[in-house]
Amino acid sequence: MSSETDMNPSGTSDVSGTSGPSPSGGGAVGGAGLPDAAPVRFDTKITVVLRDDLEPWQRLNVTAFLVSGLGAAVPEVVGEPYEDADGISYLPMFRQPVLVLEASKETLTAAHARVLSRALPRAVFTSDLFGTGNDRDNRAAVRAVPTGELDLVGLAVYGPRNAVDKVVKGARMHP
Repeated sequence: MSSETDMNPSGTSDVSGTSGPSPSGGGAVGGAGLPDAAPVRFDTKITVVLRDDLEPWQRLNVTAFLVSGLGAAVPEVVGEPYEDADGISYLPMFRQPVLVLEASKETLTAAHARVLSRALPRAVFTSDLFGTGNDRDNRAAVRAVPTGELDLVGLAVYGPRNAVDKVVKGARMHP
């Protein structure tokens, strides 16, 4: 899926996706039946914010874990299954682009406080999770730390575009 990115006044990005297949479900302005080349503008956003001091392998790992939580908890973000010309089926993916940003530890902490105050669907990844090896230990590591003391390295958020923009204020496009 390709995307067009425009900067908005808050310094975060405004993403409008264009896609071959039409997006499924609500959330797009326009809707199904548009020509494949017509831009689709979503009224929601999926955004991941990564701490800017992570190693490249950590950035990829954290992003994958964070977006998996959104797909499980917010099923409307997932589109229809794919199929190639030979009839081979593939798993469905997100119906819209995922914006990946980076931020300092302080900006990430502020974004976490804002996402909690707005009660948007979110996923967190803390530095402690780099030392665990399974889901049970991951959950235990997060549960052991009070909210205000979480050493966040990543945050994923889904919601209305304007609300997500306010949450991630101060983060910048990932290079």
